[in-house]
Amino acid sequence: MFVDATAQCLKMIKPGVDVPHKLPPSMSACFRVGSRLAAVIKEVGFHGDAGYQTFLYSSETDMRRVFMFLIEKLPKHSVGVADEPLGSMALLRRRIAAEVARRLRSPWTPHYCKVKDICWRGQPPQWQREGCSARHQFHAVSISAPHGQADLQKKVPKELRRYYTTDLAHVSRQPQRHCDIATSLLESNAVRHTAEQEWETEWSHAGLASRLTPQEYKAQKRHKRDEKISNYIEKNMKEVETSGGEIQHLQQLVDGNGVRSSGNARLKGSRFTHTEKLQFAQDVDVAASQLTRDGAKITSKEERESQQQGELQSLQDELATLSSRLDSVQLQVRALSGKKQVMEERLPTVETQNKEKEETYRVKKRTMDLLPDADSNIAKLQAVVDASHQRLASLNDQWEKIRGPLLEEYRSLQALGQTHVSETDKKLEAMKEMRVKMKELASESRGKEVLCKQLMSEYEQMTKDVNRSTYTRRILEIVSNIKKQKTEIDKVLLDTRSVQKEINQLSGKLDRTFTVTDELIFRDAKKDEATRKAYKYLAALHENCRLLTRTVEETGVIMREIRELEDQIEQESSKKTLSNFERISADYREMKKENASLIAKLKKLEAA
Repeated sequence: MFVDATAQCLKMIKPGVDVPHKLPPSMSACFRVGSRLAAVIKEVGFHGDAGYQTFLYSSETDMRRVFMFLIEKLPKHSVGVADEPLGSMALLRRRIAAEVARRLRSPWTPHYCKVKDICWRGQPPQWQREGCSARHQFHAVSISAPHGQADLQKKVPKELRRYYTTDLAHVSRQPQRHCDIATSLLESNAVRHTAEQEWETEWSHAGLASRLTPQEYKAQKRHKRDEKISNYIEKNMKEVETSGGEIQHLQQLVDGNGVRSSGNARLKGSRFTHTEKLQFAQDVDVAASQLTRDGAKITSKEERESQQQGELQSLQDELATLSSRLDSVQLQVRALSGKKQVMEERLPTVETQNKEKEETYRVKKRTMDLLPDADSNIAKLQAVVDASHQRLASLNDQWEKIRGPLLEEYRSLQALGQTHVSETDKKLEAMKEMRVKMKELASESRGKEVLCKQLMSEYEQMTKDVNRSTYTRRILEIVSNIKKQKTEIDKVLLDTRSVQKEINQLSGKLDRTFTVTDELIFRDAKKDEATRKAYKYLAALHENCRLLTRTVEETGVIMREIRELEDQIEQESSKKTLSNFERISADYREMKKENASLIAKLKKLEAA
């Protein structure tokens, strides 16, 4: 968890950094991951002691120091995440996370211990697989729901409203299976949302550019769709008509082959029609033979059966010949239809070639007709050309007279049209911006509504018996305690300063007294032996007092160092140095084993 949280904070502080979120199973890989995290933290600006041991053998103080640094380094815009509105998906994720956390906190039990507690009518207990009840495939059906009821601006017709209220079933009753309700609702909402997004995209690009209202644009789309459907139907009808003509041609070919039946009539229709008629003819022949047999009083049963078998064989032979002829005719029809299609494709090109050749033929023919009387024809052509030039010059003068005002008017209209187009484009851009702002405001309002509902629900769930005055009283008590502690600390500091001042004063007074006493006794020490001994005792006493004061000062320093060392010992004991050393030793041994196994594998590969 420490490594994962550190990696996520580093990715938010430095988005381009690549750090792992989990420790791998191998010890050497764990060492590399810890070293990588420590290096990235130092690159970000961490000045404390950080290494692989910070993440592999971390203590609470190291974690707190690292997290305090990372939280201070987090970008400031991440603070606004708490103010973002929580939608339904966020609330669902929270509920899922809470349920997963609850399951993780619950004790694990094996599958053979999970037995249903309730037994109906003396039945034996059944096995229960946790989290796997009510599973089924994703199967959605079409459902109908009322539309336009929530929009107050739209007026729903009475008949439609009556259908919604009386005839239309609820969405929970429309699917045949109860397990298909949720999937059907999800599918319906997804389809409607996709359709709305497609309409918004199409209207923002093609709809606004067409300068039509949404109703007119939809009517235009509907008209184009109807035209496409009608053209497609007409095309299919033409194909059906052409195929019907081919079938008639096939029937004519079949009729022309001289197919004969029992009544010397020609067969028409498809292969199945021929088979049916042949069977009917067979039945008729059988009935006729039966009548003949009864009239002639044929008594031999074997003769009747042989006669029937002969007639049946002849009819089957005739049917086989007809089927083979029909197949060959169908092949011919297919080949001819393919040739016809190729000829129809080549027909436009041939017609254009024929028109070009006819035009060149006309020009050459006129030229050949003019060749016998070339001089007079050339003179006539020259006169016609001169007259055409004069007429062209006069028309050009007239056109110049008309062209001037028309050109001015055209330029003025063009400038007016450009200004109108630019204004239209500006209005379209403004409309697009307004639509984007409307969407943003709508989403923001929805988010704020969701946040308001969430806060209201949290407020309703909060206990109302706690009064605000209790919190205020507690805060004031804490503040008063802090003030008392501060006054006591100030008193201790004043006492310390006064003691230090007294010590300085006494030490100064002692030094001055010693100097005065030393001078007085030293004067008399030259004359009197007792005074000389007193002088020696005074010097020894002064030296011993100095040693005592120095010893007291050194004792105070040592006591302070002892307290500091005890604090350091407590800090080091909180770091669990001994346990960390044992873990490092165990990890070192494991790394040696891994290296040995890798070297053995490498040797095996080299030997192989």
